[in-house]
Amino acid sequence: MGTIPDAWEWLTTGANWSGEAGVRHRLAEHLYLSGICLALACAVALPLALWLGHGGGRRFGGALAINISNAGRAIPTFAVLVLLTLGPLGRHGDLPTIVALVLFAVPPLLTNAYIGIAEADRDVVQAARGMGMSRWQLLTRVEVPLAFPLLMTGVRTAAVQVVATATLAALAAGGGLGRIITAGFATYDTAQVVAGATLVAALALAVEGLLALAQRLLAPGRATRRGPRDAPAPPARPQPDPVERSTT
Repeated sequence: MGTIPDAWEWLTTGANWSGEAGVRHRLAEHLYLSGICLALACAVALPLALWLGHGGGRRFGGALAINISNAGRAIPTFAVLVLLTLGPLGRHGDLPTIVALVLFAVPPLLTNAYIGIAEADRDVVQAARGMGMSRWQLLTRVEVPLAFPLLMTGVRTAAVQVVATATLAALAAGGGLGRIITAGFATYDTAQVVAGATLVAALALAVEGLLALAQRLLAPGRATRRGPRDAPAPPARPQPDPVERSTT
């Protein structure tokens, strides 16, 4: 049999889905680890990006933060994970993996959020400021809604990267779907390796699709935007009866 049919047979075998080494348990570990890392990265990057982008006098600091975050993309996540695992953090379970994935997820979140806030339509911002809005109101009611597409793009990019890269946790004796792949390598089971990689790819695509749907549903002003086809037709106005012209 070929590799693809063998991988499909592995995925459709019920025994491979149960137990602590099964797909269900590894999938739960992968989702938990990815969710924790993404939440921590958002908690670090988004407030900093909003603060830097909203403050007009902090543009130099914002540019510096973006350059630093872009430089961080050049650092291999696996190298960071190995260094953290061999260091003092290696005695704390999944902590090295969490730190490495958070550092990996911060750059797209920080860059997109900062650019979205800093480059919000200045005419709209000035009009809102002229209406007497406070700095907080200006940020939450004007700049964040205008930057929402870029904000969500950063979240989607970071989420997919974290889900895909969390497989490296298995190399540091962590959990997740990567354990299925490493177990396949250890036993020279190519079908299991392909099955594990397929599960990771499918999970990344599912996360991307769910976040894209969430972006569409949560877009500011969606409930008030109605296209011409969605607008209700105006009621027909009653026409007066025609008056026959007198011939007298």
